[in-house]
Order: sequence, then C-alpha cells, then structure tokens
Amino acid sequence: MKLKVCGMNQNPVEVAELHPDYLGFIFWEPSSRYFEGEMPQLPQSIKKVGVFVDTALKEVLVKVNQYGLDAVQLHGKESVEYCSNLRHAELVSASQKDETPKQIWGDKLEIIKVFSIKDDFDFSVLKDYESVCDYFLFDTKGRLPGGNGYTFDWSVLEHYPSTKPFFLSGGIGLDSVDKLKAFLNSPASQYCFAIDVNSKFEIEPGLKDIMSLKTFINELTDDLQLKTDN
Repeated sequence: MKLKVCGMNQNPVEVAELHPDYLGFIFWEPSSRYFEGEMPQLPQSIKKVGVFVDTALKEVLVKVNQYGLDAVQLHGKESVEYCSNLRHAELVSASQKDETPKQIWGDKLEIIKVFSIKDDFDFSVLKDYESVCDYFLFDTKGRLPGGNGYTFDWSVLEHYPSTKPFFLSGGIGLDSVDKLKAFLNSPASQYCFAIDVNSKFEIEPGLKDIMSLKTFINELTDDLQLKTDN
C-alpha cells in the first residue's frame, strides 16, 4: 500500500523525511495550499504530483517541465480527450541540471483522474478513462475540489467494476485508522493502490503536522504494511 501526502507548501522537506511514496503540489490558484516558487530537492524515491483543476493543457505541461513532475492529478471535469492529449504530449526531461534536455512522450508521466463521491456514484463514467489514465482517485464531493476534510461512504467501492488501481482520499486522519484498517482488509479495497491524506494532518493549510503523520504511518505499518522503509 502506497502513501500520498497532498497539499505540500510550507514544509515538504520535513514530510519527505517520512518517506511517503507521493507528494502532491497544488497548482490551482484559488487553493489555500497553492504552490509557487522553487521546488525543494526531494529524494528520487518520492514522486512529485502536480494537482490541477480544469487547467489548459499547455499550462500543465509548463508546470510538468518546470518542476520535473512525475505525475499529474486532474481534479476537475477533464475529458477523456484531454487525458489522451496529455498522454501523448511531448515533455522535456533532464535528469541532471547540466544535461541537455531531451523530448520524451507523456506516457512517462503518471495520470491520476479524480472522481468525487457523495452518497453514491455512477461507475460507468470510468470506462472511457481506463485507457488514458494510470490511476483513479476517489475523493469526497464537497464545496472545493479536494481538501474538504470529509470522508465519503467507502462501501460504495464494493461495486467498483474496474481493475484500474485507485487512490482513496477524502478526510482521512488519525481518527480514521480503525475504519481504514477495516476497509483495507475488505474485498472493496482489492484495487486500492494508495492512501491520500491532506487537510486532517495540518496545523494550517499547507503546513503538515509531522508528528501526526508519523503516528498515522506507524499505526498502519504493522497491520497493513503501508510503509516498510521507515
């Protein structure tokens, strides 16, 4: 089971020391966790995710190139065509600062498409996205596109018809540990690839509570092997 910590802003280096698999940086300007400025040096083992909401494709590609993003999380109403165009876009890659950049195809970039759930969900909408996305992410439908601090009814995922791996998100915190353990030991979690946390582990928007995150990781590690390298 993988871990993604989203809404990175004020202390990403400290969070990186906990060895999550993904760190999410929000590039949606209305967000209180909007990221801008210089990206800190992070371990290569951690994948950098750019979170976008109905952003023009050209702007997404600029951010991918600027920050060396490993994945893009699409949190709006992006179409299948949009995801396909992103998949086939050309990106610039340079592993070292002094290396001459080269063009690579967007299929090197992980695409995570978000779908928000309230009480129920029409899973038929996923079918056309399966060929153009690497993962789905299920979040709670709320006032904002993410970071609302509420969980949806995970039993909805008992009807998940796909084999596409997904991220579980939406209001997951320390008070969710027992419920999360039960879910991850149930058939509904068969294709659950990662846990995504954000607002429940914050001192303020964008500033993560390191001790709470560490406790969360430790409480899940023994039973579920959420992390094995801490």
